[in-house]
Amino acid sequence: MHCSRQGFEVSVKEMDNLLILLAEKRRKMEQEEAERNMQTLTEFLQCLRRNKVAELKEMQADLQYIKGDINSVERHRIELYMARDRFKVPRTVADSPATTKSWSMSIDRNTGATSSSRTAQTGMRMGNFQYTKTDGKVQGSSLSQERKDTHVGLESQLTNQTNLSSTKKKRVHAQFNNLQDCYLQKRRELANHSSRQEDADASIVSREGYNAGLADFQSVLKTFTQYSRMKVIAELRHGDLFYHTANIISSIEFNLDDELFATAGVSKCIKVFNYSSAVNEPVDEPFPVEEMSTRSKLSCLSWNKFSNNLIASSDYDGIVTVWDVSRRQSVVDYEEHEKRVWSVDFSRTEPSMLVSGSDDCKVKIWCMNQETSVLNIDMQANICCVKYNPASSFHVAVGSADHLIHYYDLRKSKQPLHIFSGHNKTVSYVKFLSNEELASASTDNTLRLWDVKSNTPIRTYGGHTNEKNFVGLSVNNGFLACGSETNEVFVYHKAISKPVTWHKFGSTDMEGSDEETGSYFISAVCWKNDSSALLAANSQGTIKVLVLAP
Repeated sequence: MHCSRQGFEVSVKEMDNLLILLAEKRRKMEQEEAERNMQTLTEFLQCLRRNKVAELKEMQADLQYIKGDINSVERHRIELYMARDRFKVPRTVADSPATTKSWSMSIDRNTGATSSSRTAQTGMRMGNFQYTKTDGKVQGSSLSQERKDTHVGLESQLTNQTNLSSTKKKRVHAQFNNLQDCYLQKRRELANHSSRQEDADASIVSREGYNAGLADFQSVLKTFTQYSRMKVIAELRHGDLFYHTANIISSIEFNLDDELFATAGVSKCIKVFNYSSAVNEPVDEPFPVEEMSTRSKLSCLSWNKFSNNLIASSDYDGIVTVWDVSRRQSVVDYEEHEKRVWSVDFSRTEPSMLVSGSDDCKVKIWCMNQETSVLNIDMQANICCVKYNPASSFHVAVGSADHLIHYYDLRKSKQPLHIFSGHNKTVSYVKFLSNEELASASTDNTLRLWDVKSNTPIRTYGGHTNEKNFVGLSVNNGFLACGSETNEVFVYHKAISKPVTWHKFGSTDMEGSDEETGSYFISAVCWKNDSSALLAANSQGTIKVLVLAP
């Protein structure tokens, strides 16, 4: 039998051979596919095993850290308890039951009479416990009452300590995952340090019995659990309550000695207030100690870091001005920018140097001894914020509308030292926590922390709302404060990505405040240096002095 198709004839035998070949080909392909699948599965499982082994090793190492740290903490606790016992006031001889019984027997025998020498001796021993004669009977201030009062006082103290401990536990549990990440990060970093670094940290180990990582985390935990709220200690009204748009305070800054603070905004006026008077004198609208009118709306202020009389301002007309506050007049005006200047900052190391950034996409460096800028950096995006590194007059951080932060060495300004990327929208503020740590704020609802030495991101903070307005950013002693478009002030600790606490304008500890929040937002914040006090202003023109509180 033959089959034919299109001129080809195939016998049944040939057909069978062809089918056999096709079947073998199919089996071979299935075999190869199965082998490939098994190879893929094997590689996946091996990779998973490697990852889990690495995780197990890391977990075992973490458990070793935790075990060792628990032992260290327990030893330290025992030392504290022993030290507390050494400082306890010993019971006096007069307080002992034997002495009290002896006194009672002596009084009974003598019908209330005692020898003068015994009385004198007892007076020395028992302090204010005095005896007097009334109707032939011995009367005295009750020793049992004193003991009862002491017992009540101790109970009250223990209750307060218990409540405080309970509050701290709640704070820890509320942020447990973040605190856990912080602890493990610090412990793992220590394990990766070189022996030279470990030697450098030996002072901490020898002083407290802790390694540096645990000591560092203890400091974070102590600071983090120390505060749970912000307390209002003063509230100031700034401007006309019926025209709140004109009351927006865009900048609020302390001077060198923290004795004065200045405000500026769309009201075209710089007002300088005495901090002590604002806090201690119960006046809603305190009279400024100095006031300077300007031609345009103001965007930013920066006090000179070497003089209490000099302050720089930037405005919507593109002008940077340095003012002599004591004389209420400008020292110099710089008018090179072509558009609105958003930010200005005095150098912390060179008293005559300042930097500005503008919507004209230019960063300019100024020297008060010269009438024109000494350096110009052209960028490709609107400049929203500029800040000198506190340790150098050559290093400047620049935040812009392209979502990036450029970090420059002004001696080689053609290219930035590094470009930090991570924000999804405009970078509105940059502030240095230290010589190596840079904080930034963006209208993407986040703050970020960067290491300018290693050029790496450290942490992202979230909880506040910021999508379109400049809401302020200030840093101090490891804390970051920013505003929110919910008319709230938020405070973060640099080691924790969630807020430590927050305060809503319209809620207050001050009597007689009934502010409606409406559509207002926080527009400026400023820490008082080395203090838990914070100035915060909102778009209605209200300024609050807040302090972190337990």
